[in-house]
Parts: sequence; structure tokens; C-alpha cells
Amino acid sequence: MSYVPLSGLSLRDIEYVVAVDDLRNFSRAAERCGVSQAGLSEQVRKLEQLLNVTLFERSRRHVAPTPEGERLIALGRDVLASARNLLEVARAHTGPLDGLLHIGVIPTLGPYYIPGLLPRLRQKYAQLGLRLNENTTPNLVQHLRQGDLDVAFMAPTTATESLEHAPLFLEPFLAVFPKDHELANKKHLSISDLARPDLLLLEDGHCLRDQALSLCPSNFRSQDQRLATSLEMLWHMIGAGEGFSLIPRLALNNRHEFDSLVTIRELSETEAQRTISLVWRPSDPRATSFRELANFLRVAIPDGCLSLPKSKIPN
Repeated sequence: MSYVPLSGLSLRDIEYVVAVDDLRNFSRAAERCGVSQAGLSEQVRKLEQLLNVTLFERSRRHVAPTPEGERLIALGRDVLASARNLLEVARAHTGPLDGLLHIGVIPTLGPYYIPGLLPRLRQKYAQLGLRLNENTTPNLVQHLRQGDLDVAFMAPTTATESLEHAPLFLEPFLAVFPKDHELANKKHLSISDLARPDLLLLEDGHCLRDQALSLCPSNFRSQDQRLATSLEMLWHMIGAGEGFSLIPRLALNNRHEFDSLVTIRELSETEAQRTISLVWRPSDPRATSFRELANFLRVAIPDGCLSLPKSKIPN
């Protein structure tokens, strides 16, 4: 077997290949990596020559890994994760929350929580640089496991069970109805009243969809529900009279333009809420610092949200 020097193999080239695999598009991969498409394509081609393997099947409309490419790209992901772990171990000895922190956040939380959070982080961690990534829960979990993200703000689901969690606060759900909806002024409103065909949901991939369905009776079937692509679109669908939905408390702020269009009702059941947590990889050597960060964030609970009961706060 001929000797192949490692000097011809760079982490940057592996990052390029992984980006192409993630996005299945050379142009978007080049944009994500901050290089020209021609430069990225040339480096991928050189890596294929070095490995003597065709990593991708290419056509004008189609980019996909070959069977051998798929196996090698998976190994490349492991190499990148190990390299990032090396940097994280080094950073843990020089200031674990100095430098750049890659933060993920779910779309139903980010626009409503992050603006109030940023000034506090800047004041507490003056040397900390932030890189934000808004994405759905399954994608955030994947990016955390791959090492593309350091931490994420999300509502834990079964998909996050293999990750470390530090719960921060409880965010209630409220029911939002069109003004003339028959439930808008019902004297006693319970969760069971919401299992109706005009309950609006978010598309698959959004944890808020699963959280809303989990509150409905077990015999409720959701196949015919109207779906929204985002929480903002959900608001507009309610305002247009298409139906009603459950909205997280932070997303109710500054909605005065909907005052004449909707009615907001609280739900008495204590289970009508979600836990917002800080999440990270169990292998990350900065776990102690992330727990300290979580303790710092618990001090100032966002308006309208609830503090955790002592039994849910980790020691």
C-alpha cells in the first residue's frame, strides 16, 4: 500500500465536502464556507484525486454522495468533530466562554427571547463572540452532535434525550382565537376544547407542533389540520379567521396590530406550558461553564414566563 502524506489532507477541504453533503449544492456550500464556488469545487476535486475516490455524483440538477463517498464523508464528520473537541479542550484552560460561541435556537423562541438576552450576555461575558443559528429541533440536534453548534436554546423532546440539558424557565401557552370564534368568549376554557378541526398547527419539524398535539386528547386525529410554515404566518392565519392555535407566551409581546382581530385566552391547566432549556453535547469539556451560564440566565426570567420549581433545578 503506497504512503499518502497527511500534509495533502486539510480540515478545510473536509469542511467543504461536508458542506456540499449537507446542502447538496456547490453554490450554497461555497456561500456557507465563505469561498467562491470555483475555489470550493477545485478543492473538492483535489481531495477526490488524493483519496482516489469520487465523492459526489454530479449533474446540473443533482448532487449526491456516491456510496463510497457517503462512507468517507461520515468519517470526515468524525475528524471535524475531533478537531473541534481539541479546540474546546484548549479553550477550557484559557477561558471557556471567551472567543466564539456558536448558539442555536428554535424559530418559535429565537425572535422573542434572543433580543432581550443579548445585552445581558454582552455585559456578563465581555470577551464572548456570538454566532447565532435559527433552525428546527431536528436540525439543531444534528448540528450539536456534529460539533457545528456549541449550545442551543430549545424545548427538549425525545430527539434531545442523548444531550445534556439545563432547564431555564417555563413558558406558558395561550390560546389565540379570531375575534368572532365560538370559543373566544367561552366561560370555562380547557385544553380538551381545543381538539377541533380548525386548530392550526406548524409544519412537521417544529417542536411547537408536537407540543400542541401532546396537549390534545389521545384520540384527536390531526391529519386534516391547516399547517403554517412559521409562527409569524400562524398569527396571520388566525387574524384572517382561518382558525385558532396555541401560542407561546413570549410570542405574544408587541402584537398590538392584532388587537382588533384576535382574542387571547389563558388556559388553567398547568401542563399548558413548555420548558426552555440550554442544551449541549455530553462530551463538551465546557459543561461546567455551560451550567454556570444556565444559572446566570435563570436569574432574569422573561416577562410572562415562570421560574422553575426547585425540584427541576439541577444541583
